Amino acid sequence: MRPADLVREWVRRFNAADVDGLDTLYAEDATNHQVVMAPLHGRAAIRRMFEVEFGRAEMSCVVENLFEEGEWAILEWSDPNGLRGCGFFHVRDGRIAFQRGYFDQLSFFRKQGLAVPDTYLGG
Repeated sequence: MRPADLVREWVRRFNAADVDGLDTLYAEDATNHQVVMAPLHGRAAIRRMFEVEFGRAEMSCVVENLFEEGEWAILEWSDPNGLRGCGFFHVRDGRIAFQRGYFDQLSFFRKQGLAVPDTYLGG
């Protein structure tokens, strides 16, 4: 699967809050670095992030732009609450090997009506 196609599938599963489906898109040794927190290493840690986030917030991703170059896909996104961000996905052997995302976490908490936690995912 081409990187842009994999990211389209990632968006579909993300919008369905499909933790099991998202989990299968990542390489076993994948890294996910949402810059608002420390990088997560391995599918289990990434899965836990999705479980926590989908457990506390209703999230959706609207594709604004999607670019592909070699093994990389770049996603610019928004959500219905006005939050915007972008993500970089390195795809190897049909799975996400590395993901980095940029968004304003404080705006996310405010738009979701969530209290700003003292720590993020216990870290």
